[in-house]
Amino acid sequence: MARLAALPLLAVLCFAAGCGSAPSTAYQPPHPSAKAAASPAAGATPAPSASPGKPTGALRFVFPVATGASYGKTHSEYPATDIFAKCGTAVRAVTDGVILEINLVDRFDLKHPTGATKGGLSVSLLGDDGVRYYGSHLLRVQTGIKAGVRVSAGQQLGVVGHTGNASGICHLHFGISAPCAQVDDWWIRRGVIWPAKYLDAWHKGQNLSAISEITAWHAKHGCPKAP
Repeated sequence: MARLAALPLLAVLCFAAGCGSAPSTAYQPPHPSAKAAASPAAGATPAPSASPGKPTGALRFVFPVATGASYGKTHSEYPATDIFAKCGTAVRAVTDGVILEINLVDRFDLKHPTGATKGGLSVSLLGDDGVRYYGSHLLRVQTGIKAGVRVSAGQQLGVVGHTGNASGICHLHFGISAPCAQVDDWWIRRGVIWPAKYLDAWHKGQNLSAISEITAWHAKHGCPKAP
């Protein structure tokens, strides 16, 4: 099992792009010598970064939707999974980590769709395993969840909804990716590897990190530019 020592490598290679976006708030990664990172929001309380050096085998993983969920093994156009559940069902952090980015405003326009707005309301989490986990189409983001906040596995991040291009269907779009720019790189954030085997494991109560597959993906692809 790969360890979190892989995270600094990803950070050096991937986190080069600077970002900023009106619809979302973004976590600013600390300098390696820093103890904590501050959210860009004014008056935000500094929050610790992800914890490198913790073996992935010691991390707990949970299924991202609390109850009554179903999902498929495939997804159109790129690797990801749509998890179907009733609107209002709790969406949870799949592991311990730091919130990278949230989007609180649904700016999707069916007449002028863009990749950056398709997700509607969303939350992006950098797990302590060095993997980015992303959920979108939320009805709302939980109060207190914002960029830079540390969360624990199973902590509620929001609720299932149908914002963005969800076509009125209640579901959670779930993507797994390398952190790369950490924020605003929607074409990576939306998903780069198939989540099904991890979802299967978490649904069974097994602790399985995607760090090995993500590290291999990044070694092959790097951090692609926007399409």
